[in-house]
Amino acid sequence: MIIQRHQTVFVAFLLLLVSINARPTLANSWLKDNKDKELSTTVTDWIAQIEASLLQITDVRLEIKDAGLQVILETSERNLAVPNTTVSGNALIVEISNAALTLPEGDEFLQFEPAEGIALVQVSELPGDLVRVAIAGTDGIPTVEIDNRVTELSLIITPGVTPGVTPGVTPGDEPDETLTIIVSKEQDEGYNPSSATVGTRKDTQLRDIPQSIQVIPQQIIRDRQTFRLVDVLQNASGVVTGSSSPRTFASTFKIRGFDASVDTLINGLLDPTSRGVVFGSNIDRVEILKGPASVLFGQGGLGGRVNLVTKQPLSDPFYFIEAFAGTYNFYRGAFDFSGSLDEGENLLYRLNASAQTTNSFIDFYEQQRYLIAPVLSWHISDRTQLTIESEYSVIEGPWDQGIPVEGSVLPNPNGKISRSLFVGEPDDDTQNRVLRTGYNLEHRLSDNWQLRSAFRASFLNIDREIIFPLGLNEDLRTLNRVFDVQDYDETVYNFDNYFTGEFTTGSIQHQLVAGINLFENNTDAISFRSSISSLDVFEPEYSASPTGQETPVYDVTNKVQQLGFYLQDLISLTDNLKILLGGRFDIASQDFQNTVSAVNEYNQEEAFSPQAGIVYQPLEPISLYASYNRSFNLATSAFRAAAPEPERGEQFEIGIKTDFSDRLSATLALYDLTRSNLPTTDPNEPTQTIQVGEQRSQGIEFDVGGEILPGWNIVAGYAYTNAEITEDNTFEVGNSLNIVPENAFNIWTTYQIQEGNLQGLGFALGLFYFGERPGDLANTFTLPSYTRTDAAIFYERNNFRIAFNVENLFDVDYFVTATDRNRVFPGSPLTVVGNVSWQF
Repeated sequence: MIIQRHQTVFVAFLLLLVSINARPTLANSWLKDNKDKELSTTVTDWIAQIEASLLQITDVRLEIKDAGLQVILETSERNLAVPNTTVSGNALIVEISNAALTLPEGDEFLQFEPAEGIALVQVSELPGDLVRVAIAGTDGIPTVEIDNRVTELSLIITPGVTPGVTPGVTPGDEPDETLTIIVSKEQDEGYNPSSATVGTRKDTQLRDIPQSIQVIPQQIIRDRQTFRLVDVLQNASGVVTGSSSPRTFASTFKIRGFDASVDTLINGLLDPTSRGVVFGSNIDRVEILKGPASVLFGQGGLGGRVNLVTKQPLSDPFYFIEAFAGTYNFYRGAFDFSGSLDEGENLLYRLNASAQTTNSFIDFYEQQRYLIAPVLSWHISDRTQLTIESEYSVIEGPWDQGIPVEGSVLPNPNGKISRSLFVGEPDDDTQNRVLRTGYNLEHRLSDNWQLRSAFRASFLNIDREIIFPLGLNEDLRTLNRVFDVQDYDETVYNFDNYFTGEFTTGSIQHQLVAGINLFENNTDAISFRSSISSLDVFEPEYSASPTGQETPVYDVTNKVQQLGFYLQDLISLTDNLKILLGGRFDIASQDFQNTVSAVNEYNQEEAFSPQAGIVYQPLEPISLYASYNRSFNLATSAFRAAAPEPERGEQFEIGIKTDFSDRLSATLALYDLTRSNLPTTDPNEPTQTIQVGEQRSQGIEFDVGGEILPGWNIVAGYAYTNAEITEDNTFEVGNSLNIVPENAFNIWTTYQIQEGNLQGLGFALGLFYFGERPGDLANTFTLPSYTRTDAAIFYERNNFRIAFNVENLFDVDYFVTATDRNRVFPGSPLTVVGNVSWQF
């Protein structure tokens, strides 16, 4: 097993991390033993700079509100640690870790009698990187209730009273005035997000989850100026582009060797129509959970899940506009507005919209994309919040079909096919429309228990008139084609209800999630094909029209339903030892009909998916973990009936997560993932299939992200993936899985000048390497390896930003992916995009 083969590397890496994180004692001791005084000074200074880089609380403001007094702590743009609360006398103490005060009026904030029942509010800095907020009551100890709002951590403080009597107030008529302390932060969490929701359904520290999870935050998306999900996912190890063109709306991706495109989540709800999302304008961050995840999300996800987290309403007014222009007539405009619709800040809104048009290096390729995404959030009470969210997007343009393998990747006696060749006709057209709408209702039963009900309905429609390539003739220059007309409608309903709770049994702490999920996916698709003249790929002539009678290809009606019951518990046996246990029971069915092929099949399966993991933290910044996960997939498709038995996924994973500082983290994971129950040809009856196929992916992944020094950010990753066929009667055992490189490496780093006349000026550099990978499962051809270099220069001052990004700086020729021998997709040549944005 690959884990055994690489255990030496793992142990060595662990020892290195332990030595680094036992700083500065062990590090200085090692340096002293090696008598390298100059190096010792350098490392010590480097560590000191990192430790000095704390969350900066830059201002404290008091505002009178209808409900009481609001104390706002303005912070630097980073995630805030959850505060600890204690009581001392008549005072409530709130402590914020990894923080420092940099107030314009001094090193302390103090105000007496800011509200009735409150004697004083004091904000001060303590040793050990702590900021303390003290609220003293006049007639008793104030009580606290945590209200987690979007981008805010609110502590609702109710003035305490002497038991039995409130001075000057008739019993039963006590005032309900409250003091609200809000620690506000911007959505941008920097390059090192410390938590995610995709692993436990609740915002949980990544270091406490025994599974590899990577988060691509808003700042990376902004710095790279990416407008496609597949480009964002290049920042995560073990994730590669799938077997379709990255330029079409249906761009796909694989995680740990297996396709995960239709397993994408939006705010934690499975939504197969997400492959049609117009990415960028309303997406706040992308969470990637690697490995099986059926316990929380049901069928699918053998290789992993991608969760798109959308932008949510803000209480403070927020207005942001931006414009882009670039090569190939690329133009894009977008805005993001948010704020409150009432004085009490109980009704909040957010509106994102964008419009984009672009040509391409591919002939006749022109595409338009439009998006509008309104969100309305109603704080019904301090315990209940209702959010209604909708999205409508449109993509119009041709369908990129790539070019043949002979003359691109493989030699062709006629020469080399132009990378700009379009194998369709100039009037090819596809329209993709997606409408999504739903709600999210959250009710806090107490400080520790919460109920959530979420529902989304998604409607995808595809109308297309395109030309498919069928293959080259024997002359290797004449491409046979077919004209295809398709009308595709897909409707998805996802209804999820669950509760989360925190409780203790003796000294053991629990973080529990339990729920019920109902999912339905309905598809109606019809397709006709007719003949069309062939194309000379070396001297193309267009304006061909379909000929002959239209022939029906399929007329499909497909309904997939799933009912799931799930339970997961994150158990803290001690402060440094945690266990994650979970299980899910699903009933899944498919009702499939194809009138063209006269197929009418119904299949129902029941499946149980377990999960187990352990996290041990020998030192506070280090987490050692191991996990076991299983998943199932009914392997349904809109165009075929499912096999009798569901596919199964089984994964063993071990790893280590470490925080070099509060701003720089890394994860090293080793895994063994098996996909079984795959259909393959029956050797005794070649016209039938049996489910004995098996594929295995084993690998090592390393990710690091965060701020190395003030102004210097980095996200980088390396993946070794050994993905192959282990059992099959159709393809040769030992064949590598298609489009999966054995080695892949990515790095994106930025540096921004922090002071002086050039303050705000920044530079970025990115390298993306993908090794050789087979173009099909039969391994008949191989896409060559490539290294692409990206770069950027930007300037930020106050609320203004201007940037220029370059993709493929050295204009290298490379191939991104392939569907088969007829469809190989070249990468884009040198591309420049400029951006101007303003927040007000």
